[in-house]
Amino acid sequence: MSAPTVLLLNGPNLNMLGTRQPEVYGTATLADAVAVAERAARDVGVELTARQTNHEGQMIDWVHEARGTVAGIVVNPGGWTHTSVALADALVIPEVPVVEVHLSNVAAREPFRHHSYVSPIATAVIAGCGILGYDFAIRTLAERLSNR
Repeated sequence: MSAPTVLLLNGPNLNMLGTRQPEVYGTATLADAVAVAERAARDVGVELTARQTNHEGQMIDWVHEARGTVAGIVVNPGGWTHTSVALADALVIPEVPVVEVHLSNVAAREPFRHHSYVSPIATAVIAGCGILGYDFAIRTLAERLSNR
């Protein structure tokens, strides 16, 4: 029996982690965040596929392709969290649990960041833990998958 596959999706500007607003997002890079997720995935026995894009259509295509191929999705939608009904609509298509993760505590930031189009469809939301949130997200998703 093969291990379940989890898709880790990172949205716009996350490729700039480590240099973009380190006072908000920290100095860790996207590669560091993915490495945290990969370690957690190994620990809990899931396969991980990680992707990042600055193009909303690409993200939506990846979500569509996930239908029937992954057991769950961890997503850091970045700015699309607050703007993309299309991404939220797409995330229900694979019919798998979704964990939303944010490096910063979006609820403590600018008012426009307080609303998420993704949160209502997410199994869990993890925010404000820096790249450790990726570890929590993978472990949370694996726990939910094992209880199915």
